[in-house]
Amino acid sequence: MRGYNVIAVFSPDRQSMLMCRRAKEPYKGLYNFVGGKIEQGEDGLSAAYRELYEETGIGKTDIRLVHLMDFSYSLCGEYIEVYAGGLKREITLREEKNPLLWISADKNFFDMSLFAGEGNIGHIMEHIKMHSSDIFG
Repeated sequence: MRGYNVIAVFSPDRQSMLMCRRAKEPYKGLYNFVGGKIEQGEDGLSAAYRELYEETGIGKTDIRLVHLMDFSYSLCGEYIEVYAGGLKREITLREEKNPLLWISADKNFFDMSLFAGEGNIGHIMEHIKMHSSDIFG
């Protein structure tokens, strides 16, 4: 199976979350979490920190990531690991491919006209709310 990750990054005050606007398909033009591929032989958490740094400039000392859940797509041989965390302080972002922006954390993340993932972003956000004390300490 091919592995990917997505990372929900919250501002230090937890009022906003970092999203990227997809520059290519799938989901071109829609907002999505940052993330990427898990390389062969790489553990999921290391891959999440690597992808987060590559796509945003956010490093391990800036955030503590928590493994929240996984999605497995058996018919296409793919799985996605979901991580979440809050920034410890304000930082300057560095874009890689997709434009980055902060979006209010109270949006309707089930709105598929704005957000990628067929409602999965909304589902993830609901689980983040349910487990906020484990994620943010």
